[in-house]
Amino acid sequence: MACPRTPEGVSSWRMNPMILFLLLFVGIPLFELYWLIEVGSHLGAIPTIFLTVFTAVLGGLLVRMQGLATAMRVQKSMAMGEMPAIEMLEGAVLLACGFFLLLPGFFTDILGFLALVPGIRRWLVVAFLKRARVIQPPSSPPGGSAEDQPRIIEGEFHREDEK
Repeated sequence: MACPRTPEGVSSWRMNPMILFLLLFVGIPLFELYWLIEVGSHLGAIPTIFLTVFTAVLGGLLVRMQGLATAMRVQKSMAMGEMPAIEMLEGAVLLACGFFLLLPGFFTDILGFLALVPGIRRWLVVAFLKRARVIQPPSSPPGGSAEDQPRIIEGEFHREDEK
């Protein structure tokens, strides 16, 4: 099977939306069900149900605390006149964390708890922004660092008081 080529000549793989749909809505629940059965066969039904409910409650509390802290950072950034883009995307990741932690299963709980770690969550947001080409990694200009170079802003102007 040949892969499609972009105009730059770099190969780009595109995932069929139906395959993605099957992976998300069929594959993950089947994987979760398998692991619930495996853990249940070793621990028993009641401890497995308790562990599933416990992770959902603990995750909900942690998401609430992290969400409030993120909301405070958004308010602080806005009060300083800055755009809180990264904090708002972190809020979206926290929303996904809450969803993953409420789903019964251990795989989604692991994903949810990992994304609750502020460093991992920030890394995910920045990696997404870089991949979407919203932010570019800083590059040093030839001949030295960016601090050594004069800052030049190009533009046009005209004086209105000379008319």
